[in-house]
This record gives sequence, structure tokens and C-alpha cells, in this order.
Amino acid sequence: MVKYFCSYTDIRSTWDQVVLAFWQRYPNPFSTHVLTEDVVYREVTADDRLLSRRLLMKTNRLPRWAERFFPLGMSRSVYIVEDSIVDPVNRSLTTYTWNLNHTTLMSVEERCIFVDSEEQPTATQLKREAWISSSIYGFSRPIQEFGLARFKSNQGKAMKGLEYALSNLQGETPQWLLRGSVKEVSGKAKEAAKTLATAASPQQKPQQYV
Repeated sequence: MVKYFCSYTDIRSTWDQVVLAFWQRYPNPFSTHVLTEDVVYREVTADDRLLSRRLLMKTNRLPRWAERFFPLGMSRSVYIVEDSIVDPVNRSLTTYTWNLNHTTLMSVEERCIFVDSEEQPTATQLKREAWISSSIYGFSRPIQEFGLARFKSNQGKAMKGLEYALSNLQGETPQWLLRGSVKEVSGKAKEAAKTLATAASPQQKPQQYV
């Protein structure tokens, strides 16, 4: 049995900008678990498509219950292969990723397709799919559930990382950072107002006890 996941996301940037940002995602503050990335193959085909293969090394902290499935001394690093196809004629970017090691414990395959949004001319639509499986007898279902939950969590981080790369290209501040700054300033303003109100309030006369 394989766990399947699918989601659609609208990115508020043009397809050309998203493709440029895709190659500049790392490093970013949301992907500190990505340790290395190396291009191992690249080719431009006769029909002007760009084919690339990259090898990434990542690390993810395991929950305590998963440690029992790892032999002592086995590396916790995960090697990921990422194949990508950039088609400038049809304006699509398709990526396929899968892990090379620890596949008995969990295998995660992902496909992402970036295309022009049909509803918003200046936006890009991302379709993300994932297939998660495990070969651990008797524990495959809970391991797949855990893998799906972690994948969803990492999906949010991946989007923030892409948004971070886009903001660097466009010279803008990411929306999540703006929201955080507004909240911080608002909080400080409330604290200052509270302090001023306390200082301005008339001093109450101490209650007399007979």
C-alpha cells in the first residue's frame, strides 16, 4: 500500500521568475536540513528543453520510535536524486525526486509541475504529488502516516524557501517577513501604550485601615 498526496498552489510570480528562483533555492533559512547539492548531468535537447540531474544530501531528525529500525553506525543522511525538465516552449518545469538510501524504511517519490496559471496571467500554478511507501513488515502503515505528515510539513518550508529565493531576485521583502515585522512592531506599540497609560493614570490614595 502506498500513501498518495496531491496539492495545488498558486505562486504570485511569473513562470520565468519561478524557474530562475528554482535554481537558487539553496541555501535558505527554511532548508537548513539540505547539506549539499551537486549537478551531475545537464543537457539541452534538440527541442530546446533543459534536462538536469542533481544529487542532494539532506538530514532529518528521526523520532525515537524510528531509531529501532536503524542499525548502529548507519548514516542518518539521506541522498536525494532530483531530475528536472525545463520546457520553455510549453512553459513548464517538471521535477522528479526520490531517495536513494533508507528505502526499506521509507521511500518518498515526488513530482512537481510548474506552469502558467490559467486564472492569473502573472502567476504560476504548482501541482505537487507524492508517493510514500515502507517495506517494514508490520509497521508500514504508521511509518507511511508519519512520512506523509512530515512531507506536508516540509512542503510548507519548501514554499517559504522558494518565496525567499523569489524575493532575493526581485529585491523585495517576503510577505511572511513583512507580517512578522508588523506583528513585532504592533506588539511593541501595545506595550508602550500600556506603559504610558499606567504612568498617566492618577495615583490612588492608599486605603486606610483602622
